[in-house]
Amino acid sequence: MKLLKLGILASGRGSNFQAIWNSIQAGKLHAQVQVVISNNADAGALDFARSQNLPAVHLERNQFDTKEAYVQAFLGILEQYAVNFIVLAGYMKLLSPEIVRVFRNRIINIHPALLPSFGGKGMYGHFVHKAVLDHGCKVSGVTVHLVNEAYDQGPIVAQQCVPVLAGDTPESLAERVLKVEHVIFSAALQLFAEERVEVIGRSTLIK
Repeated sequence: MKLLKLGILASGRGSNFQAIWNSIQAGKLHAQVQVVISNNADAGALDFARSQNLPAVHLERNQFDTKEAYVQAFLGILEQYAVNFIVLAGYMKLLSPEIVRVFRNRIINIHPALLPSFGGKGMYGHFVHKAVLDHGCKVSGVTVHLVNEAYDQGPIVAQQCVPVLAGDTPESLAERVLKVEHVIFSAALQLFAEERVEVIGRSTLIK
């Protein structure tokens, strides 16, 4: 069993982060949160981190004169807190390729649809659920995937379907999808803690 030392990246309220934190506290996930980083100074995720006495860092590109300085600061924080695995828990920025290279196959994201459908740049939150409904889909779902240099294109680790119900709105669908996110994200992380995920090209094998 490998202890995952997590760097949590979040842009908003951080409900997935809180679900992961609860799984750790309940002994269901062999991990510890080293630091929480947000590009949004007012993110609820930072507030929750501080409430749990966890390191909480506001870090965004416009704090630095150059992209290179920003990337080095980002990597420096991850090194400072001994992070060995990155979790994108509602992080609305594309990670720099330099960070992806350093943490190759050790970064996961959660997406509120069944990738490869309804993924890519601009497809997040409300926009995903609206697109699912506009296309008349009968099923949506959740995808946990490894992160590479492109939006939502890394190897898939886990997926779970969520039915689309008659009369659904983006908000009602989002609510049901989020409940599944809160369960599947921690379960996928535990697979990495148990060293059961093998990456083969653009695919994963769960051992």
